[in-house]
Amino acid sequence: MTSPRTTLSLVDTDPAELAVDAIVIGVHSQTTDPGDGAPADALLLASGAESIAAAFDGKLTETLALLGATGAPGEVIKLATLGTVTAPVVLAVGLGAEPSGAAPAPESLRRAAGAAVRALAGAPRVALALPLPDDADAPAALRAVAEGALLGGYRFAGYKTKPQPTRREPVAEVLVAVPDAADATARAEVDRAQAVAGAVRAGRDWVNAAPNELRPPAFADAVATAARDAGLAVEVLDEAALAAGGYGGILAVGQGSEAPPRLVKLTYTPAGGGSGKRVALVGKGITFDTGGISIKPAQGMWEMKSDMAGAAAVGATMLAVAALKPSVTVTGYLPMAENMPSGSSYRPGDVITMYSGKKVEVLNTDAEGRMVLADAIARACEDGADYLFETSTLTGGQVVALGKRIAGVMGSPELCERVRVAGDATGEPAWPMPLPDDVRKGMESDVADISQVNAGMDRAGHMLQGGVFLREFVTDDVAWAHIDIAGPGYHSGEATGYWTKGGTGVPVRTLLHLVDDVAANG
Repeated sequence: MTSPRTTLSLVDTDPAELAVDAIVIGVHSQTTDPGDGAPADALLLASGAESIAAAFDGKLTETLALLGATGAPGEVIKLATLGTVTAPVVLAVGLGAEPSGAAPAPESLRRAAGAAVRALAGAPRVALALPLPDDADAPAALRAVAEGALLGGYRFAGYKTKPQPTRREPVAEVLVAVPDAADATARAEVDRAQAVAGAVRAGRDWVNAAPNELRPPAFADAVATAARDAGLAVEVLDEAALAAGGYGGILAVGQGSEAPPRLVKLTYTPAGGGSGKRVALVGKGITFDTGGISIKPAQGMWEMKSDMAGAAAVGATMLAVAALKPSVTVTGYLPMAENMPSGSSYRPGDVITMYSGKKVEVLNTDAEGRMVLADAIARACEDGADYLFETSTLTGGQVVALGKRIAGVMGSPELCERVRVAGDATGEPAWPMPLPDDVRKGMESDVADISQVNAGMDRAGHMLQGGVFLREFVTDDVAWAHIDIAGPGYHSGEATGYWTKGGTGVPVRTLLHLVDDVAANG
């Protein structure tokens, strides 16, 4: 099921003269006396809206203020133009306080573009006249506006059988006003944004799919088909191949379901071999998580269809990698299973032989993500990798510690810092967390090499326990980072910025930034 797509292009026509259904401008809040006779709390028009303001004879901000506009971030106010400009509607989107001597931050522009395009659903053709700097920051700002517009226009196709009279179609076409629509750098940024946003939307579609529609075999088939169409090399291990290969963790988690597990491997090899560096991406693909024998509470369990958001992100990232063609080898590993309670489920007390050969004592079948990830990580290290980035909706402890927007990152300190920087650059923030020795000490087992959780700590340091366990399966010569997206991977609230309700696509853009970073800098 493919959701409708928004297209995007550049224009350098005067925004007041664009033949579109709506024109978007930015407004800032002004909370201090500007000192020139203007009242405090007046709105300030952002750059890019000058010709629109002129058409309103200087009364645009006054009119918007009368309609309730404050310039608060993400606020949208619509105004009928009554022929003052070509577009019948002006939408003013809030950008917050005017930055001192600088353009708005890229993430502010990304969220504003997303909020505006989403609010204009029903308008087929929309133009954005948002502030873009004319200096070295221009490419990042344009990329942010383009990504925000394309992602803000996302809507999951869904399963409704009857037409919805009040449901307006997403914006079909977005034009971004720039000084020079033929500029090669600007065009390259739009091309990249379209490839990235297309991949993020594919990832969102997978996360939002009903869990009965996307069990492990179906998920594997969907990813494999998209990857082959993109030109990637594809390997899919079914349950027989997993058993023959000794993937004990993936098999243990999947054995309680009638839908058998899978491991999907996707490989991109640059022309000429690229930089010689190898990046491995690993993503957790639990298509539905009941908790198994250690069953979860019923409340909110329906959101556990999103427990494959890590695998969806890795699969989506690989699609973008195929389109963008970085000069570095990238391989994605997507372990997929459905964690169900049944007579064949794995149990607390079981000892599982993992792909690496280590023996793991199971204490909680709801800690299943680390089991499938450990096998995939061990396989990635065996295949050869210089850098390994793994992402997963792994622990509720991430949400408790860092909330719904900031991912936790653990692993090699230098690589964790690179993840943090990449997250800041893409609007997908992540915060480095420790891997304390006392957490590992509490995971000693009386009967196996390691227990799956720290029984003595129970839920304390839950996010850290996941990272400590996964570290056991990373070889010493591989720099690695574990990115816990339990909160950011799925948005259950109302739409905000370029996030719609459901799958977010986090951390696809972070992973792509990291791939580019490795390609450029090693």
